[in-house]
Amino acid sequence: MLEVLTGSGLAASAGLNAYIPLLLMGLLSRYTDLIELPSGWQWLGNGWVVLILAVLLAVEVVADKVPVVDHVNDVVQTVVRPTAGGLAFGAGAGSETVTVSDPDTFFSSHQWVPVVVGVLIALGVHLLKAAARPVINATTAGVGAPVASTAEDATSVVMSVVALLLPVLVLVFLLGLVFFVPWLFRRRRERRRERAAARAAGFRV
Repeated sequence: MLEVLTGSGLAASAGLNAYIPLLLMGLLSRYTDLIELPSGWQWLGNGWVVLILAVLLAVEVVADKVPVVDHVNDVVQTVVRPTAGGLAFGAGAGSETVTVSDPDTFFSSHQWVPVVVGVLIALGVHLLKAAARPVINATTAGVGAPVASTAEDATSVVMSVVALLLPVLVLVFLLGLVFFVPWLFRRRRERRRERAAARAAGFRV
């Protein structure tokens, strides 16, 4: 159960930022004893892979904080984030960590299962993020974009660390999503009504 929560947390983290969970796993595997990646995923700790992920993360951090550019970035990341989520779930669910010393053998015999699950989790979180960003930009005239992006990056870091060190707390994040989704759809409906009212007022004038 804990390895499922670890994988879920890492995949959800990738839905917010594709590179943070992969880079964190690579760094912790390479320089600490907090995580031991399974044999098929040890390439994440390779020095060149870590460097490439760090560069991609730097690009992502900048692009996601600029209005309009963030929307283009979200379109591109529709493929990247779910892919990263699949990799993160696959690697994380099979790893030995400080809380999971004996990962479930089910995943070792069905290696495609965690990857598919991770893709779906990351895709769902990514779609929520992409849907929320236009609402935030519209209601703050673009000022909220860097604030929201910074909060998302911080959440991704915290979620990745929690997933590896204390996976039970991943449930808190999942409960947060339960409350966030209704708010997002309610806010989008309000924005549509406001635009419709503004157009109607324009026609009357």
